[in-house]
Amino acid sequence: MIKSWLRRFKPAYSAYNFFQKSGLKGLNEKYKSVGLNKKYYQSVSAKDFEGLPEKKNWLDERNSKDLLPGDRIFELFSEEHKTELLNWSDNGYSILKTFFSEDQIDRVNDDVTALVENKTADWRYGRKIMFAHKQSESIKDLAQNGPLKQVMQMLIGQEIQLFQSINFLEGSEQKTHSDSIHMSTYPKGNLIAAWVALEDIDSEQGPLHYYPGSHHLPYIMNEDYSHGGKGMLLGKRPYDFYENKIEAIVTSKNLKKEVFRAKKGDVFIWHANLLHGGEFHANKDLSRKSMVFHYYSTEAICYHEITQRPAILD
Repeated sequence: MIKSWLRRFKPAYSAYNFFQKSGLKGLNEKYKSVGLNKKYYQSVSAKDFEGLPEKKNWLDERNSKDLLPGDRIFELFSEEHKTELLNWSDNGYSILKTFFSEDQIDRVNDDVTALVENKTADWRYGRKIMFAHKQSESIKDLAQNGPLKQVMQMLIGQEIQLFQSINFLEGSEQKTHSDSIHMSTYPKGNLIAAWVALEDIDSEQGPLHYYPGSHHLPYIMNEDYSHGGKGMLLGKRPYDFYENKIEAIVTSKNLKKEVFRAKKGDVFIWHANLLHGGEFHANKDLSRKSMVFHYYSTEAICYHEITQRPAILD
């Protein structure tokens, strides 16, 4: 009971953050640069940035079909991948088939298997292995040292840094959401993510679903639904209320859902505000090995809207 209450008590997060200064380095200066009188350890939400200018990144402000041709990084990709990337601004995602080789994926799977067998995997939230890139050179290499980071940096138009990796052995079954409620930025849109298929994934394995073009919808932040928070307390079940809000938007807008039936090595890159989630994992005899990377712009103020706390970065 006390632990649950403390997780809702904003000053408890502030006390913890006070001792995380290295992971919140530069945040005081970023606040000051936009005119906020706020300290690195304090609670923060989208409400703090109301009235401040929202500078869009280059492919939100203009269209990828106009801007990407001729880009040095863009020219390195196959014609199939170029077509996907050209549609980024319209769709809010790009599917890059066979982006990683079978050998690269096998090395990742071997590392994840070893982490699980050695009981060193950082399991959280039931189904997620968090931050495996800190333990696996193969995962770190895919995230940091190759074309994936290059293409994502091109799409967001700024230097980016890896915030987290997540590995799955089964389907997440997460309801439809935008990552911006979890990994929020000022200005908005300065997060980008990639999902990597570590095996072939079909309809019975809880594949990824998404809503093309939904990134154009307004960002849904705490003040846009009844999150239940008040004063120094967060709401009791804010994420449940958020999911209900998103479900209502999907219904009212009559959005069309797509399901990504992936092949091993395929990559799905998505915009910070794209609505997406995980389908029901119907056949539990089959695994759903996959991996997600989330990157923040190094220039943005990064925080977690749902818990109203700054993002602690390596």
